[in-house]
Amino acid sequence: MTNRDIAVLGAGMHPWGKWGRNFVEYGLVAARAALADAGVSHQDVGYIAGADTIRNGYPGFVSGATFAQALGWSGARISSSYAACASGAQAIANARAQILAGLTDVALVIGADTTPKGFFQPVGGERRDDPDWLRFHLLGATNPIYFALYARRRMALHGATLDDFAAVKVKNARHGLNNPNARYRKEVSVEEIAASAIVSDPLRLLDICATSDGGAALVLTSMDYARRHGIADPVRISALSTVTPTFPKTVLDLPDFATDSAVAVEPPEHTFRSAIAHAAYEDAGIGPEDLSMAEVYDLSTALELDWYEDIGLCEVGGAEQLLRSGATTLGGRIPVNPSGGLACFGEAIPAQAIAQICELTWQLRGQADGRQVENARAGIAVNQGLFGHGSATIVTR
Repeated sequence: MTNRDIAVLGAGMHPWGKWGRNFVEYGLVAARAALADAGVSHQDVGYIAGADTIRNGYPGFVSGATFAQALGWSGARISSSYAACASGAQAIANARAQILAGLTDVALVIGADTTPKGFFQPVGGERRDDPDWLRFHLLGATNPIYFALYARRRMALHGATLDDFAAVKVKNARHGLNNPNARYRKEVSVEEIAASAIVSDPLRLLDICATSDGGAALVLTSMDYARRHGIADPVRISALSTVTPTFPKTVLDLPDFATDSAVAVEPPEHTFRSAIAHAAYEDAGIGPEDLSMAEVYDLSTALELDWYEDIGLCEVGGAEQLLRSGATTLGGRIPVNPSGGLACFGEAIPAQAIAQICELTWQLRGQADGRQVENARAGIAVNQGLFGHGSATIVTR
């Protein structure tokens, strides 16, 4: 334990799906579940951190205030964070900073989303100087386009096969079977994946995560508060990294249209995604060998394989062998996505980084019925958003 640990006293979720309701409803369900889990009243919360949803009007842009009002105004301080797919982690980081600064003892973090059917679209309006708007209108590059570019890169550099990608989906579908919050709870076969429609070659429909509605929330407290309330050994957030890329960035990330030049400056030691994890390990004082499990951001089956290397579970180029060995499945050396991952949940963008911490919390408490990682002591949750956003959070007990 370090003097920068905070306690996770409560975790709650609204099940993922396509419910067609207001996002605030999902956030309230998750928040009330987290408060009940922690045994805390919302009037005891000194800080509410909301993760923003940009598709749901002005209330989504000011989610901290939106959730505070929906719970009942209590005088709590608030913040609202948008960081694409790392929005939930940024909200957690805000709450953690408030706790470590001594400005509050109890914080509530909430993220929820209502998503469109099909691909995510750019925010409305014509903005010809916005690279995210341009990547849709100039390149026609929906999200599955860059998922497929990563997959092709992996095949070219490391010899990944379609069967390797399919094996990731088979594993995660099996993990999600017993997760009551997952949207998809059905095993799939390699043959079913191969027979599903090609969305962006080489990725099939079952290689790509869906868009979903859902919500997640956490009650975070100081370690002193947890002890004063009789919880001597709570689950702890021991590190949270939101580092940005280091120039030159030599791996393409949309909405960027090109990489940085490495002619005059050597590439950094760590690529962006690996740098996020490396910074978290340094802060927590542990390494990948100390992990019991990992929740990684599997926008596609191919991307999960990249994460194995980015978080140090194996050497670069070794992800396929790690997968084939069974190490990343439940019962293996380092289960990855025991929740079922985005393969079983889909994307509810402001909620997903928070949901990852909910899963790690339940795993470390021994409450993940039907998908429990044995003797779980430490886990990492990682994700990446556009525009240099990303996060790695280490949770321990």
